Amino acid sequence: MLFSIHWSWLAALSCLFTMGEEVWCDCTEAGMEIEGGDYVLTRQLKRDSRLIYQCPEGYYPYPALTRLCQPNGSWKPVPKRFLRQRCQRVECPDPTVLEYGNVSPPQERYFADNETTYECYSGHKLRGSSRRVCLPNGKWSGSTPICSNDGGDNCADPGIPPGASRIGNIFEFDYTVKYTCNSNLFLVGPSERKCQENGQWTGQEPACYYRHTYDTPLEVSQAFGSSIRESLTMLEPAGDTQEGRKIRISRNGTLNIYIAMDISESIENNQVAQAKEAVTRLISKIASFSVTPNYDIAFFSSEILEVVSIMNFFNGKIKLADVKKRIEAFDVSRQNTAGTNLCLVFKKILEKMGAIKERVKEEAFKEHRHAIIVFTDGAYNMGGSPTPTVRRIKNMVYMNHTSETQSQTREDYLDIYIFAIGAEIFEDDLRALTVGAKGKHYFKLQIKDLSQTFDEMIDEEDVKGLCGLHKEYEASGKNSERKRFPWMTFVFIQNQGQSVTCSGSLVSPQFVLTAAHCLPFGVTEKNVKVEIDDGQGRVKSVKTFIVHPKFNVSLKAHAGVKEFYDYDVALIQLMEDVHISNIARPICIPGTQETSDALQLIGDSTCQQQEQLLFKDNLERLAFLTKKGNQVSEKDIHAKLGSNRDECISHALEAEGITTKKPKDAVTDNFLCTGGRSPYRDHIACTGDSGGAVFKNYEHRTVQVAVVSWGTKILCKSGGVVESDDSSRDFHINLFRVTGFLKSILGRDDQDDYAPLTFLKC
Repeated sequence: MLFSIHWSWLAALSCLFTMGEEVWCDCTEAGMEIEGGDYVLTRQLKRDSRLIYQCPEGYYPYPALTRLCQPNGSWKPVPKRFLRQRCQRVECPDPTVLEYGNVSPPQERYFADNETTYECYSGHKLRGSSRRVCLPNGKWSGSTPICSNDGGDNCADPGIPPGASRIGNIFEFDYTVKYTCNSNLFLVGPSERKCQENGQWTGQEPACYYRHTYDTPLEVSQAFGSSIRESLTMLEPAGDTQEGRKIRISRNGTLNIYIAMDISESIENNQVAQAKEAVTRLISKIASFSVTPNYDIAFFSSEILEVVSIMNFFNGKIKLADVKKRIEAFDVSRQNTAGTNLCLVFKKILEKMGAIKERVKEEAFKEHRHAIIVFTDGAYNMGGSPTPTVRRIKNMVYMNHTSETQSQTREDYLDIYIFAIGAEIFEDDLRALTVGAKGKHYFKLQIKDLSQTFDEMIDEEDVKGLCGLHKEYEASGKNSERKRFPWMTFVFIQNQGQSVTCSGSLVSPQFVLTAAHCLPFGVTEKNVKVEIDDGQGRVKSVKTFIVHPKFNVSLKAHAGVKEFYDYDVALIQLMEDVHISNIARPICIPGTQETSDALQLIGDSTCQQQEQLLFKDNLERLAFLTKKGNQVSEKDIHAKLGSNRDECISHALEAEGITTKKPKDAVTDNFLCTGGRSPYRDHIACTGDSGGAVFKNYEHRTVQVAVVSWGTKILCKSGGVVESDDSSRDFHINLFRVTGFLKSILGRDDQDDYAPLTFLKC
């Protein structure tokens, strides 16, 4: 190790002697090893290459997070001879700052997975968590423990966050408390909080971070928002100032979103790629709620590379689909990434705001909300500090109000969010840039969590009636499957001593759609149960069920079709409404205005327009679900439409119980046909999949297009993902052919039992 470092210095000295002739030296990897981890190089060993250390979860690189290759062939910072580079255990801030109580066990330092318990002295009551665990992100689980004596103060004891010191022990109206961080920690959040007349403290509780501390997607989603509210053109009451905020979605109002992504050499290409993906997800997610903000999107290093100008939205010269295409098409490798001018980013945004103000005039500009989202590590070597420009942006939005009371009335009209990306973050510079009502924050987030964060931050409570909303990523933890398929239900039938299981889909808070053959003659409501976990009970009782009046399984027995499944649909009405949330939400179904909204069809739309949009090709990729044990999986299929249909349905003649020579005797035009191996190998339905939704995801909304009905072969009897063979086919009732039945039940406005859906004139 010592020899390698000495060699590196000799190499650097030799470069120094030749620099007058503009000869540059490459760096070497000698002595760069990290114990317990690895490293990556952004530009091999060339000048300005950044060496980024990597460690497993629960550890961080120490003493350096990164090193930069200098023109003379040396690394900065220089490796220390007697302090080897290693992966060190993540440490959490000292929790023993608790007043009037004990922390167990007492330790000099607390590392990842260490557990602590808290107990208050006699006469004091514990608020917050009695048990906390040091997490791999350098934070404590739970909430700050506070030992309070309930002394009748106007405000409750605000406590002391781990690693912090507090000045101020009077908790009466208009008194303040001040926070600082101990040792080598830095403060995130307000350094001062004031007791208000309503008994609440201003701002959110601050926290002390190490350099290796980062935020989780949940924490960011709770703090990230207020830019999009229930009404984007009217300021809503703020409510409890200590609560976190999320972006809230509605249909109206004016919101301007400015997004800037750092592509300078200190940012890895994969981080830029993931930031692009997260931004695309954010734009698509907001669009799925029928909201139409104006976007300004740019990449930056020493110069601004504009992708989308916000003025094009005001001029009507750009569509949302074009925005996403431009982001995806942007190639970092073709750009100049030398230098970083963060100040220029905010100057351009200020110019755009000025242009908008001039265009819409001052009175209308007062009702515009602005959200600025910047991805950067905070390092800038050109243009000077962006702080003065940020101050000018605030003045423009706050209308130059100087008093605290006046500016607070305008705070909700501006949010600046900084996402700290990169291996080394310049915290001091970034914290000065953020702004938002009731507290300031920037986010240190692992780049791999960006997409999940941008999905979680949407507050869906105010739009919980919208059909087809779902989470698109696979995440571990409780309710992961329910968030991806919130309309998923299972139907259990007891019939003549036998138990039958079918699938179904929630199509309104009180109705489940399934297959008619799952509810044979003789079955009563008390024999049927529906499983859907809405957080308020898993199994739901059935009030009634309605089978399509034209369903008659024996209708064509005389014509060589032993079991005829045309019109194989039924609706089950539940005793009580399902509690609608992100784990239980209706799927969109054809023929409704709700589905037209999801498909972003403008004006008076028709069922035909919906069908043409969802069935564009003669091979349309669709999906349905299967359950094996407790595992739910998605199956991929392709509907054979147009010229592909006849060959597909011809295999119906191979099914047991069919002796007719005409495939259309068994498979009417009401069916979609899937299965087989050509041109794609489809999955096949198993026993128990009947009644399930055949669906298509369209722009982050899910639309059910059919119901799983019957198949030519039984290749699996207990669920699971099973592939078709050459001749196996499945047939599904096309919901566009039974909208009349759906409307007759779900669209009834002559009853007070349930809220009807709005159906189109098809």
